[in-house]
Amino acid sequence: MVLLHGRGSRETDILALADYLPPGPSYAAVRAPIAEGPGFAWFANRGIGRPVAESLAETMAWFRGWLETVAPASRPVILVGFSGGAAFAGGLILDDPERFAGAAILRGTLPFDAGVPTTPGRLQDVPMFVAHGDADAVIPGELLESTWSYLTADSGALTMSLRSACGHSIGQEDVTALAHWITDLQDH
Repeated sequence: MVLLHGRGSRETDILALADYLPPGPSYAAVRAPIAEGPGFAWFANRGIGRPVAESLAETMAWFRGWLETVAPASRPVILVGFSGGAAFAGGLILDDPERFAGAAILRGTLPFDAGVPTTPGRLQDVPMFVAHGDADAVIPGELLESTWSYLTADSGALTMSLRSACGHSIGQEDVTALAHWITDLQDH
């Protein structure tokens, strides 16, 4: 299980999420490679939730290089990303759906128009989790809606979805549902 922090944050911030997730999986948090204020980012942006395609491709290649040193292709890996980390997780799984055992998109968007395929059926039968907050004022609403629609219909993914009144933060309801999703994945 790889936890991916949001833009301007760092791995130590997202690692705390592991304390609330089920025992069993190994949890790792990775620091994004691009310095961003006091924290780090996964890709250069052309606007909130809109990665620069070349930057996203470069950091995805960097991440896959790191991943192969800690989790060979035979080891199942689930990605859990928050905000910018959600877009990064989405890019990774869209680019290579067979490599990952699933992904959780928490308060974020998929990287549409950023060089990764978002064709119908692209994530056929891939376990996905998406949690959006109706009061999220950070991620543009049209990107949240596109992500929701794609993951719950067009992608072909096996998606567990959660919508709440929350804003741009991970709430207890999100953590509880994510923990159940992870447990269900372990049981199958």
